[in-house]
Amino acid sequence: MSIVTLNNRALKDATAVGTTTGLGNLVFISRSTASSSSSLSITSGINSTYKEYIFVFNNIHLSNDSAFFQFNMSVDTGSNYNVVKTTTYFRAYHAENGSATALEYNTTNDKAQSSDPQPLIVGLSNDNDIGGSGYLHLFEPSSSVFVKHFLSHTSASASAYARQDFVAGYGNNTSAVDAVQFTASAGTIDSGTIDMYGVS
Repeated sequence: MSIVTLNNRALKDATAVGTTTGLGNLVFISRSTASSSSSLSITSGINSTYKEYIFVFNNIHLSNDSAFFQFNMSVDTGSNYNVVKTTTYFRAYHAENGSATALEYNTTNDKAQSSDPQPLIVGLSNDNDIGGSGYLHLFEPSSSVFVKHFLSHTSASASAYARQDFVAGYGNNTSAVDAVQFTASAGTIDSGTIDMYGVS
């Protein structure tokens, strides 16, 4: 990979930026749009074409207050979403009135060899003007050798708090993951979109 170089001594004076190679390109594959949906399932397009897939969440709004936006994986094209996972979860938050802040690990929302859905956005408010956004990276889902690593970073509002949720882990199997499903822990996904990209 080449190094980005500037043709001037100071960044503020730069008139051109050198090229980069080997960073990969995002290739749009599909968009899933929620409308009071019990789930959004992506059952096509996840294959050996790409070694990395990125799912971008835009203004996910749930019907129930303090519900979780979560995901699971499938190795049988969506017949079952029950891949066993081990994960980590930590979060940062700040109250609108400045009364509370924290950066903390949370054991309630991590998984230890569990097939339950993994929360990505925890405690999302259902106020009309609130949504959660972020992304999920899934690495080499078609591998028959390695476990299936993923990581997620989201931003949302929950009960007058600004929240960031950080999740990472792996699906502990060597079968190809060929579908993913996004659900609400209670109620429905009222609105929002999920765009899927491959990284070439």
